Amino acid sequence: MQTRDDDWTSYMAIRAAWLSFVGGRTQGEIASQLGVSPAKVHRLIAHAQKAGFVKFQVDGRPMECLQLEKELTEHFGLTNCIIAPDLGGGDDDSALRAVAVSAAQFLSGMLGGSNVTRLGVGMGRTLTAAVEALPKVARTDLEIMSICGSLTRTLAANPYDIVQKMQERTGGIGYYLPVPYFAENQDEKAMFLTQRSVQDLMDRARQSDAFLIGIGSVENEGHLVQRGMISKKEQEDLLSGGAVCDLMGRFLTIEGKLAPDPLGDCAVGLHFDEVRGRRVIALVGGESKVDATLAALRTGVITDLVADETLARALTARAGLQLAQSA
Repeated sequence: MQTRDDDWTSYMAIRAAWLSFVGGRTQGEIASQLGVSPAKVHRLIAHAQKAGFVKFQVDGRPMECLQLEKELTEHFGLTNCIIAPDLGGGDDDSALRAVAVSAAQFLSGMLGGSNVTRLGVGMGRTLTAAVEALPKVARTDLEIMSICGSLTRTLAANPYDIVQKMQERTGGIGYYLPVPYFAENQDEKAMFLTQRSVQDLMDRARQSDAFLIGIGSVENEGHLVQRGMISKKEQEDLLSGGAVCDLMGRFLTIEGKLAPDPLGDCAVGLHFDEVRGRRVIALVGGESKVDATLAALRTGVITDLVADETLARALTARAGLQLAQSA
């Protein structure tokens, strides 16, 4: 019965989307034609967008964004750099929306080809938003591999794990890494890594054709703190040790070096050095991530970057300041 209800909702959502975006009808007109309330029409159109039935794309970016892309590409030796235009909100949520749309277009193009048949994926808010904005792509041959522990320390599912969402968008096969993002200690981590299933999944993840990751911070707004994946004491220790970035569970200083903190040694998943020299696509949004992004880029691991205009401006200024000080 649930399947029938879902099918009917999708049918109505698609019809409402056609009437709205192609037919140019108002919600009141659509409501009369479909025999539902205007509020129901609003929900149907929202469902069509969230389910990926509606594909929206703006070709091209403003000249200022193209210049930022050029500067960042040259300075950090990137293969691709996409800067999403400022939406005028002046907050991280607006930046996240802009990056999500730009990243979705980029990923749609990448997955539209056949070069990537196995994609290693991290987790985070920006990645989640990008996959939610991704239109449906028929890639039943695609393997989506988690490259870090898919669970919290309490063994709860992480809401920012994107394996299932990516599977829904592509029709591919998703593989979770059924361990916490951080083990309680190195002994527990060693125990997890002795499990044959974990070893096999990590071996397969290492062989991915490309890797899609986020860039995390250790500040209060970072998802590690927001989701309780690290304790307040651990956060304080990281900050006092100069950590500004979480890159695949390892913590970096502003110079792009590993921070002297034992928590990173408890991360269960691939180390960023294991993907060095491969295609590594990083998505990041919000000016608050400027130090984290600079640290991540300085590792030399990232090949492709999708970020927002405000962050990119802050990043070029921050990098320029660092260069001026070290000259």
